[in-house]
Amino acid sequence: MKSHTEYLWFNTAKRVDFVNITHQVEEAVEKSGVKDGLVLVNPMHITAAVYVNDAESGLIDDFKELLEKLAPAGKNYHHHHTGEDNADAHLKRTLQGHQVTMAITNGKLDLGPWEQIYYAEFDGMRKKRVLVKIIGE
Repeated sequence: MKSHTEYLWFNTAKRVDFVNITHQVEEAVEKSGVKDGLVLVNPMHITAAVYVNDAESGLIDDFKELLEKLAPAGKNYHHHHTGEDNADAHLKRTLQGHQVTMAITNGKLDLGPWEQIYYAEFDGMRKKRVLVKIIGE
């Protein structure tokens, strides 16, 4: 069994941003030499998410609007009474999803026709990393 680890680093210019990271994950899979296995993609921060969906700008805007309705910024959250100011980012991350595990078949990500991997940032403008862990044969 082979194992390969890479870290992707992000420092978004906006507090909330969605970044297509499919190409970077594909490059990591290729470097790993794994032909049949799994790749775990995990944001190493509790105010960011990784998810799989369509790479369509209207859909991304819909995600942003829905998440803002469900967990609006600026609300007086209990978390803010502890000295923090980013409770909405924690909630949005939980709603969007924490991490993804994708199949590797014949040395390539085994994606559906429209599937893309996204890094979703909800408390950006500082350096954060995403773990890409690949295992297989």
